Amino acid sequence: MTEIFVELHVDSFQKAIDFYKLLGFELSWVGEDYLVLNKNGNVLNFYKGVGPNYQHPYFKDFSSDTKRGYGVELVIFEKDIKELYEKIKDKVKIVEELKYKRWDKWDFRIEDPFGFYLRITEPDDWKHPKYLEKSKQVISETNLKV
Repeated sequence: MTEIFVELHVDSFQKAIDFYKLLGFELSWVGEDYLVLNKNGNVLNFYKGVGPNYQHPYFKDFSSDTKRGYGVELVIFEKDIKELYEKIKDKVKIVEELKYKRWDKWDFRIEDPFGFYLRITEPDDWKHPKYLEKSKQVISETNLKV
């Protein structure tokens, strides 16, 4: 169980279900205005309430043509990344093709039907001591206050 959940505001639960099913997500539950999908214990929440008359206290101040998720990258770990890529590459909007990255992992980037930017990448343990050692070096070199 995680203590942080992502909630994506969308105009269609069916589009969300159809798209994220391609990525291996399954339905946890759905209500009149809320949808929860999961994959291997990872949870995505969807709130239905986007449209021309959308009056959310925060989002109403943004132009209706602002791309959803602007400035946000959702990272989804995938063990069988090459297999998934081959399965979906002709069914989704590819932003960046499958590549081996400098951090020694394969990944690719896609956009969901609502405009959210997704990075599909091989699993990594971001709590691994190798990252802590690198962090100490960066903190020292940049004088970050942590």
